[in-house]
Formats: sequence, C-alpha cells, structure tokens
Amino acid sequence: MSKTHIKCTEGKYPGGPERANVEHVSWKDDSASYKPVEYTSKPVADGPVWADDPAALKSIKFNTGSRKSHEADYEVTKDNMPINPIGRTGISGRGLLGKFGPNFAADPIVSRWKRNENNELVYNADGKPILQLVLIKRRDNGQWALPGGMVDEGEQVSLTLAREFSEEALNSMEMSEEEKHKIAEKVHEAFTHGEKIYEGYVDDPRNTDNSWMETTAVSFHDEDGALFSAFNLNAGDDAGDVSWVDVQPDMNLYASHDAFVEKVYAMRLAGFSSK
Repeated sequence: MSKTHIKCTEGKYPGGPERANVEHVSWKDDSASYKPVEYTSKPVADGPVWADDPAALKSIKFNTGSRKSHEADYEVTKDNMPINPIGRTGISGRGLLGKFGPNFAADPIVSRWKRNENNELVYNADGKPILQLVLIKRRDNGQWALPGGMVDEGEQVSLTLAREFSEEALNSMEMSEEEKHKIAEKVHEAFTHGEKIYEGYVDDPRNTDNSWMETTAVSFHDEDGALFSAFNLNAGDDAGDVSWVDVQPDMNLYASHDAFVEKVYAMRLAGFSSK
C-alpha cells in the first residue's frame, strides 16, 4: 500500500493552526522558504502520563525499542529531534500526539457478508456480494473510521485490537465487571484468527514533522455471519455512532482507513464462495 501524504499536509491542523505551505513534501527536495508552524496541543503540553516530557527529549533513544518504526530508521537531528520519514507536514512539534517520533495504533477490520432477513446473501447491481464492516463515526470530525486506537506502552498489538473494538464498538467501558468479562471472552474468540493486512506509516491529519502515526491493521472476517452475531454494537465515548456499513467504491474514511478497506474488500471478494 502506498504511503500517501495528503491528509497531513492540507488545511488546518485538527483543533490547531493553519499549516505552513508545503510546496515540496520530500525532505530530499530543497525548500528554503519552508517554515513549519510549531504546535503542541494543550492536552499534550499539560504532561499526561502517555505523553513525552520535552525536558527529557535528549535522553530518548530513537530507532530502537518502543521508538523503532515499522518503516526503515528515520532521521534524528543533532538536537535529538526525530524527523517524519515520509516528509513535511507544515507543522512542527507534537500536535495532538503524545510521543516524539512514531506513535503506534492498532486497527481491527471486522467484516461480514450482507444478508437479508432470511439469512440469504445480498448482491449489488454488478452481481457481487456486499461486504459490510463495523465502523464508528468519530466525534471530533464526523468521519467514519475503523474502531481502533492507540497501543499502550508495552501492550501487545493483539490485546489492543480486542480492547479497542470492545471500547469503541461495544462500549465495554460502561459495562459491569461481569459483563466486561463475558464480552472479553467473546471478543477473544472472534479475534483468534486475524490476517495482518498492513503495518506502517499512515496518512493521519494529526501527523507533524516530528511526530507521526503508524498502525497495524488486521482483518477479522465472519464468513457465515454467525461469529459476530452475538455482539450488540454500542458506540463508546470516542464514537458518535457505530454500525455495520456497506463497503462502497471511493469511501472517504479517516486517515488511511479507506486504503485498508479497499485491500480487505479485494481480498475477501477473491476468496468468496457462495456455498
């Protein structure tokens, strides 16, 4: 999948200032007039536990451990400031992101074939089966997105995928401890066999010249419609809505999610069997 660099170069930074003009994205292209706007949001600057302390910047070991990118090693300046490996964004600092360098997320792509009330497959006008995905509508910008989220420090990606789906699509945060335990068992069962479809940099509007998003996107498919039927979709705190949504051409989803969906649709269609 090509690493587009469009959504993180155009218009205002989410909740922040206008970006500086990005005439040349690549750092290899000279751009003497490029002067990025420095911006770190107040929630990040206030120093929550998930954010870096700027005073400790010089002690951070980049390109290793939890700061190792899914991509190749990225450049670090003599002042120990990491540089976005894809290119300029018009914003320096951390913006809405807590970490200098890569910030890691995990995105579960939960899918099924659309069926009618008689449990019969539904086909589109071209005679192809209709794939449906669990998507959430983000509260911050109203865009549909995959129900993913940030990987906690030291957390395994497999746990992040299950946790974020439970929180964002099933609203597990509002459940009793007994209900949480039951839903965790069901999610664990449903998420046992996934297929990784992408791991790397994403074109996220929160990216800056010094902080950027990378994700691991994993596909979980319910071929016969039985696996995910037990889940009652209920939007969590970060979601305005959650629903099974028909996959359509040219879907405008958050960040690079549309590219992930296109890949999953092609993969599922290629392996489709009506039996």
